[in-house]
Amino acid sequence: MLLQTKKFKRPESVLVVVYTRTEKVLLLRRSDDPGFWQSVTGSLRWEEKEPRRAAARELEEETGLTPLELHATGWVNRYTILPQWRHRYAPEVNENREHVFYLVLPDEREIVLNIREHTEYGWYSFEAAAEKAASWSNREAILKLKENVETGRDV
Repeated sequence: MLLQTKKFKRPESVLVVVYTRTEKVLLLRRSDDPGFWQSVTGSLRWEEKEPRRAAARELEEETGLTPLELHATGWVNRYTILPQWRHRYAPEVNENREHVFYLVLPDEREIVLNIREHTEYGWYSFEAAAEKAASWSNREAILKLKENVETGRDV
């Protein structure tokens, strides 16, 4: 059963919100859906035991950034897998579990995109990024992090 499962994506992923001390949030435009803007995301590989490792890997693969101070929020989202991506998962899988992380940079950086995944990037205010983000879990994470920044709370 495990060998058969490995041909499908693992229904566990990471979301990494990257923002700056100047309160700009990085968003990436998906290459397979030009209207879909998002933070760094990606599925855990079957052999990955730690979501943090997957978050660091995805951050480097999608942006070229080295995640020196990657922070776990402890937030875990559950959501129904969108119909356009269902074929990537085993037939009995309908839900994904998403672990949320963040990375704070001193200022905006040039990003090295993986053009197979993303065609464009931009740095946006927290509010603009939340409006532009296509998924509810991404919007929610951006707004929670904005609140934490404004109140000076750690996650």
